[in-house]
Amino acid sequence: MRDVRFAFGPFVLDPGAGTLLRNDDPVAVGYRGVKLLAALVGRAGEILGKAELMDAAWPGTAVEEGNLTVQIAQLRKLLGPAVDGGEWISTVPRVGYRFTGTIERLGGATRKLLPLPDKPSIAVLPFVNLSNDPEQGAFADGLTEDLITDLSTNGDLFVIARNSSFAYKGRVMDVRAIAEDLGVRYLLEGSARRASGMVRINAQLVDAASGAHLWAERFDRSLEDIFAVQDEVTSRIVEALLGRLQPVRKRNRPSSLEAYDLCVRARKLMDDTPQMAREAHLMLTRAVSLDPDYAEAYRWLAINHWMGRIHSGGPAQTDRELALGLARKAVAIDPDAAGSRWILGYLLAYERCFAEADAEFAKATELDPNEADAWAALSDIAILSGRVEEGLKHIRKAFRLNPHPASWYYLTLGQAQYAAGSYEAAVETLRNDETYRTSSRRFLAASLAQLGRIEEANAEAELFLVANPHFTIRHWAAAEPFRDAAVLEHFSDGFRKAGLPD
Repeated sequence: MRDVRFAFGPFVLDPGAGTLLRNDDPVAVGYRGVKLLAALVGRAGEILGKAELMDAAWPGTAVEEGNLTVQIAQLRKLLGPAVDGGEWISTVPRVGYRFTGTIERLGGATRKLLPLPDKPSIAVLPFVNLSNDPEQGAFADGLTEDLITDLSTNGDLFVIARNSSFAYKGRVMDVRAIAEDLGVRYLLEGSARRASGMVRINAQLVDAASGAHLWAERFDRSLEDIFAVQDEVTSRIVEALLGRLQPVRKRNRPSSLEAYDLCVRARKLMDDTPQMAREAHLMLTRAVSLDPDYAEAYRWLAINHWMGRIHSGGPAQTDRELALGLARKAVAIDPDAAGSRWILGYLLAYERCFAEADAEFAKATELDPNEADAWAALSDIAILSGRVEEGLKHIRKAFRLNPHPASWYYLTLGQAQYAAGSYEAAVETLRNDETYRTSSRRFLAASLAQLGRIEEANAEAELFLVANPHFTIRHWAAAEPFRDAAVLEHFSDGFRKAGLPD
């Protein structure tokens, strides 16, 4: 549907560009909202089952049905009543949903393409699981993620982040279209089959501009050799893109393939519901017991402790201490892992160990200049340190490396825009339905208040307090790693104007 737009009532939906217009004005709808709406309007009048819709919005990811219900409710709110006074999206009890409006298919819209970087740029698309066992999908996903990580550490390349690569899982699209969407020239495609102690991997490197295959190879190896195969594939890609062989940086590898699979499966659950976060915790704990020297298991367990039990003022102290210890363990095992370094830096900042935190972030971005999450987290820390322009620069870099990011990127961007005094931009960002949730409402309320839209600000503040009844500005300020009094007062002023309690 990339070259097709859909018009209905006052709206025009462009699935390829990810935009929705109402009377030519942009509507703040998020990535998953666009995917759901595109699936519905693309088959207007038909009943789409819940499983089909969840696959359209969360391809390759196990999510609870409640996530779909929330997204549909937000779409209905954004669209408002249909022309006849009814709903654009009707519920078919116990089955799914149907788009009831009349749509008109329009030609594709010309949109601004992301400029190509000044170095070879590549995205690794999710490897296809060719095994007869769907459970082996985690293995194919892990292979994809590892190749992204291995390539990402090469500073001579521009490598798209995992989250954006996996946005195309299970989708049939022309390679040129994907490359244009991500702003890269090259794509790595492949498949994996794992059975009876053996693994077969097919990989091909495509120049999206010409459609030519720069390199393609098949590997038939023992499963025990899987990580050696990953190193070989990485070396071949680097040679094809840069015209020279380069040594692959040695990474900490698991001694247990079961621990490896558990980590891959757990990572897919981290950003979803508390129940899924608890499931991830059990998987990661098991991975650590199976392989006590596997750094990735400690890294993700640290994130799970930090993010899995969030309270209004931040994680409970016990969780913070556990998370910090686990992050230190991950770095001790694998000091060259940028992912573990920035997690440790972020946790250290919250412990007010600022010099050590800054050193960890510096090391992380040196080890892996393509680590988008590191740049996004560093933006947050820079803003709270009073380095607002630097923070904006970092989050923009993170978005370029990760055009389809996790929702917390939008919160970080909105916070940076508020700090810079760009309140209108902050409102637009924070009302994106991927972030329009409890954790961002306080910043949305503050932005509205600074614009003089006090009634709207009060409403958002009240909604925030429903979920965070014990929130006070004083406790929030004490919990956040501020290093700049002026920035702290700027945020506090917006909160007070919005009606949040001191």
